[in-house]
Amino acid sequence: MAKVTHVLAGEGDAGQRIDNFLIRTLKDAPRSLIYRILRRGEVRVNGRRARPDYRLAEGDRVRIPPVELTPGGPTQAPSRSLQALVAEAVIFEDRDLLVVNKPAGVAVHGGSGLSFGVIEALRAQRPELKELELVHRLDRDTSGCLLLAKRRAVLRELHAALRERTMDKHYVVLVCGRWPFRTKTLDLPLKTNLKQGGERMVRVHPAGQPAISTFRPRQTFGRLATFMEVEIDTGRTHQIRVHAAHAGHPVAGDEKYGSRECNEALKSYGLRRMFLHAASLSFARAGASERFTISAPLPPE
Repeated sequence: MAKVTHVLAGEGDAGQRIDNFLIRTLKDAPRSLIYRILRRGEVRVNGRRARPDYRLAEGDRVRIPPVELTPGGPTQAPSRSLQALVAEAVIFEDRDLLVVNKPAGVAVHGGSGLSFGVIEALRAQRPELKELELVHRLDRDTSGCLLLAKRRAVLRELHAALRERTMDKHYVVLVCGRWPFRTKTLDLPLKTNLKQGGERMVRVHPAGQPAISTFRPRQTFGRLATFMEVEIDTGRTHQIRVHAAHAGHPVAGDEKYGSRECNEALKSYGLRRMFLHAASLSFARAGASERFTISAPLPPE
């Protein structure tokens, strides 16, 4: 019979999200189980409930509840087609980093009804990369630059850059309607709510987390749409999508926060996806004299 276990976070675990730590520690547990025990508050760090996005510190004492596992049994793996798709999308790799031009429609990780995403496909294809982790996330329907770290020490450095807002993240987006401003910065806090059925919705709310997006129009298409560049100083869930919708110009093709009328009109021009693309990343690297910059070209669709 399974028992409660306690694990001390080591130096190599510092900076890692608790959900990723549990996924690595409970190797035979499905992701749905891991997120369920987190939601129920059964996982404790130093005696307190831990949210999935809690980041471990060296010396943290993690309480893991009794979990019935069946090790050694047949386990599913990402399909060969997904592994091939992700492998072809790699646009940069060195001893510390890996960058994927993530296709729209592919999740960054399994969960929420999906078994596998980019990280699972890469781990299956590259089992020698024992410490491969996502540095950040992109929405499933967003394409573009997705950064992964091959070593936990590098992961900690990059998470520090995100926290200190020294990593530049640039997107390109098509919004509905004619953008009436020039360059405009939206400094609007965002709050996440779970609707009935577990769907996650984000809205502008005074009690939310700080979120800053700067929109720069680059090309207009009459009154139908505007092509824009967006720089974000924070990385909140659905940040660009919610800020754009709040400004009255939702992202084209966005079925959650967007305009059904605009989306239908743009389908006649061939738009079949949400038009939001992580175009580039730029950040300082330890020991390097120049900033590292990587760009991902827009996909043909």
